[in-house]
Amino acid sequence: MARDSDDYGAFMEKFLLQPSSSGHQLPLNSLTFAVKDIFDVEGHVTGFGNPDWAKTHPAATSTAPAVLAILNAGGTCVGKTVMDEMAYSINGENVHYGTPTNPCAPDRVPGGSSSGSAVAVGAHLVDFSLGTDTGGSVRVPASYCGIFGFRPSHGVISASGVIPMAQSFDTVGWFARDPVLLNKVGRVLLQLSNVDPVKPAQFIIAEDCFQLSTIPSNRLAGILVKSVEQLFGGHLVKHASVGDFIKEKVPSLSSFMSKGNADQEYNIPSLSALSSAMRLLQRFEFKNNHGEWVNTVRPDLGPGISERIWEAVRTTDENIDLCLSVKTELRSALTALLGDFGVLVIPTVPGPPPKLQTNPTTLETFRARAFSLLSISGVSGFCQVNIPLGMYDDLPVSISLLAKHGSDGFLLNLIESLYVTLEEEVAIYTMNH
Repeated sequence: MARDSDDYGAFMEKFLLQPSSSGHQLPLNSLTFAVKDIFDVEGHVTGFGNPDWAKTHPAATSTAPAVLAILNAGGTCVGKTVMDEMAYSINGENVHYGTPTNPCAPDRVPGGSSSGSAVAVGAHLVDFSLGTDTGGSVRVPASYCGIFGFRPSHGVISASGVIPMAQSFDTVGWFARDPVLLNKVGRVLLQLSNVDPVKPAQFIIAEDCFQLSTIPSNRLAGILVKSVEQLFGGHLVKHASVGDFIKEKVPSLSSFMSKGNADQEYNIPSLSALSSAMRLLQRFEFKNNHGEWVNTVRPDLGPGISERIWEAVRTTDENIDLCLSVKTELRSALTALLGDFGVLVIPTVPGPPPKLQTNPTTLETFRARAFSLLSISGVSGFCQVNIPLGMYDDLPVSISLLAKHGSDGFLLNLIESLYVTLEEEVAIYTMNH
């Protein structure tokens, strides 16, 4: 898990607040956490997953506000975690520091780029951890490691002191093994007061998205629907083709639809186009952030990541304005679809975690389908939570709920309300199959 074994003692002494003299316990008192090596911690070099980056950058002179918020709430930081190089992968494999072992499936990838942070939680090495999510870097490893992962609404948590990947999508996310702690950590990071849960208005099941998954729909959406029926009533469940909705409501996507996306059998054309727009803007912003360093240092980069980074460095600004239009239109369309307390239900990823060192061509097909799903909240800026639903064929499976931008507290409360029933439905399904 840890990138190095730096002594955090002095750091903890300096920053960790103790319970107040009035006897109130801090919300995260006595809980341990780990931090992805993309966050600045005063006095330590932020390694960004690559030894050449670590060699060419000085130690941080301050600590990222997100990390400080957790420390000030009583959390105990035990170290930094391995990540994909320059945050440019969703696999979790790192040729320099080693690939963290997926605690649910040791022969499978842990998911990235926040791989070490997810593994640390999944393997019970810490209570919770911090990661970042640009294209899917919290949601994917959370799914692969069988834990909760939360990608907040874009821009609601400070990304100061976090190495940028692509600012239009970068978010500070977190992992936990249970929804109560996920909520508790979220309330610290989001600076939310404790409020009573609000009853959801509707659950929209994205039927077409579940067709992208290799897991039977009744094992994912079916379990969620039964839980909702028990808790809130079946009248709240709606079904929709999200791809058709987005195609109709996001006109700027049309220019991305014509580039060979439509004939990909394994994909939904409008979501494939959405993914293309997201990845184009991501490459452009990555180049602006790090292109000069990559060209100057010419770092040693692992397979797959090297090609991706050099492709980004060669990106032009063509169609960037269109990408920004897609972002605006998608947020507006999905806000209208969900309303204040509606929830969109999709698979987090298109199937179980791929095997370690999977053939790159096979992996690219899987990645394309994954980004079709991941781009929905990535481009809209909506909050999304990965909810583990146990094991299927001895591999972890999960589902995601999305809510409109700024509804993070609502979504965190909702998962807490739902999860006991979800666990019961998983147990019933497992018993009957």
